[in-house]
Amino acid sequence: MQLQVSNSPFNHEQAELLNKLLPSLTETQKVWLSGFLTATLSVSNTGTADVQVLAAQPSEKTISKEVTILYGSQTGNAQGLADNAKRTLEGNGYQVTISSMNDYKVNNLKKVQNLLIVVSTHGEGDPPDNALSFHEFLHGRRSPSLEDLHFSVLALGDSSYEFFCETGKQFDKRLEELGGTRLFPRTDCDLDYDEPAAEWLEGVLFSLSEEQGSTVSAVPATAAPVNDHTYSRTNPFKAEVLENINLNGRGSNKETHHLELSLEGSGLTFEPGDSLGIYPQNDEVLVDMLLKELNWDPEEVVKVNKQGDLGKFRESLISDFEITVLTKSLLEQAAQLSGNEDLKALLSPGNEEKLKEYREGRDLLDFVRDFGSWGESAQEFVSILRKMPARLYSIANSLSAYPDEVHLTIGALRYESHGRERKGVCSILCADGIQQGDTLPIYIQHNQNFKQPKNPDTPIIMVGPGTGIAPFRSFIQEREEMNGKGKTWLFFGDQHFVTDFLYQTEWQKWLKTGVLSKMDVAFSRDTDEKVYVQHRMQEQSRELYEWLQEGAAVYICGDEKNMAHDVHNTLIEIIEKEGQMSHADAQAYLDEMQQNKRYQRDVY
Repeated sequence: MQLQVSNSPFNHEQAELLNKLLPSLTETQKVWLSGFLTATLSVSNTGTADVQVLAAQPSEKTISKEVTILYGSQTGNAQGLADNAKRTLEGNGYQVTISSMNDYKVNNLKKVQNLLIVVSTHGEGDPPDNALSFHEFLHGRRSPSLEDLHFSVLALGDSSYEFFCETGKQFDKRLEELGGTRLFPRTDCDLDYDEPAAEWLEGVLFSLSEEQGSTVSAVPATAAPVNDHTYSRTNPFKAEVLENINLNGRGSNKETHHLELSLEGSGLTFEPGDSLGIYPQNDEVLVDMLLKELNWDPEEVVKVNKQGDLGKFRESLISDFEITVLTKSLLEQAAQLSGNEDLKALLSPGNEEKLKEYREGRDLLDFVRDFGSWGESAQEFVSILRKMPARLYSIANSLSAYPDEVHLTIGALRYESHGRERKGVCSILCADGIQQGDTLPIYIQHNQNFKQPKNPDTPIIMVGPGTGIAPFRSFIQEREEMNGKGKTWLFFGDQHFVTDFLYQTEWQKWLKTGVLSKMDVAFSRDTDEKVYVQHRMQEQSRELYEWLQEGAAVYICGDEKNMAHDVHNTLIEIIEKEGQMSHADAQAYLDEMQQNKRYQRDVY
């Protein structure tokens, strides 16, 4: 909010100075300034000498040098930031205990004095899978009183979703309700989380060191895994395209590309279950259509990040900024800068459903056409745009089977919305925009929450329709390389057997050699009544339950809203029926599997 004479107790000159200063402050600086002003107010009541004496007194309560970090992570981002916080805190002399939320012994919580929560929000405001049990405990009747707890929450999310950072907000609120005191205010991070996460960690360290009377070492601005050398999320490797093949047959309604990229010289490594991040570019045709609606010179130089890197306006719209998604935050900032009354009305209380409906399926070009531009320069225009986020894809090969290569399975996204043809930013770049010899900026996203059992003799059940097949290709390749003896069962589904059986010859080869023990397929458009993977699971319910009783681990990859939800419910139904249990006991059985890492999901 801009300070003005009409909405604040400041004169015009003071308001201008504050409007320049406040946006440039970090969270740490804001907290410090708030405390400083509070102390300044106390001077008028107690006198300067009193304030100086109070400031010189050591804290009556000794704050522990022990810090507990708990993370809830679906794709690995929160875990990476938690690991980075651990390294930084230990570098500043703290004793750190770190754990995923589902591995943490909740009875120890009441003994903790310093707690850091790093948690993402999954889907429509849900906790990630490995945070479910801890979330339930903390919000249940067994949650302890936490008057001695000092805590802070780092929340990860995506502002294009309605319930942005919802899980982090819930943890923050609940810890306060249980009597905890914040070390540092909750920080909510969008997809571009590196800088706000570094500021949060800086603020936490400042608060801890203030209590301790110690100094703080520099906080790293990135959470790059240490084993990935110089290439990371913030410093991507330019990988050469070795192959780009359309896996679907002629006449298919789908277009699924198999990409093979070279990692030679990168030092990057991965395991089955990890993902690959790609930084794409926007469609140049879409960018030029947007530029026609704007008044600024495409060659004008603009700042593209807080570090002050520069780029030409058009090139920056192609490479640096997101223009295909409308977040609520973007619309709110545009309303402030433009003063458009129709936009303000759309954002007003009571119009939440209208706003949600408007954002669905529209992009920045639609928005500018409907409400006009904002700001007085190209720089002001880009200042409120989100940075281009990377797209994550499940890795489809084993590094042991294909050294120095990474393979992906990407479905091309094309659709029509609001009278215009739309394209997936990254999927269409991979389908139409790259050829052999081109390069893509990539990084490895490690994900410890989707991993095969350490013992390769453990049986596994894999459910992966469509592009959800990708990680299971890597699983089977790895099993083949390790000569694992455990049984393997794959459920795969798509539209048509003839045109959409992805990697068909490979699965048939593995069935013959015994690396893949069993495979069930469902092709929904080949029969009058649509048949999906969950129907095949129900048909095999007795044998599937026997595998579970033998200790099999279950993996699901693919669409979260429909497929993963249906498969989850089908598993409960099978356990209930074949185990002759109540519905509640069947749910508890699956919950225990999840707690023991025998039920893992990579869903999107």
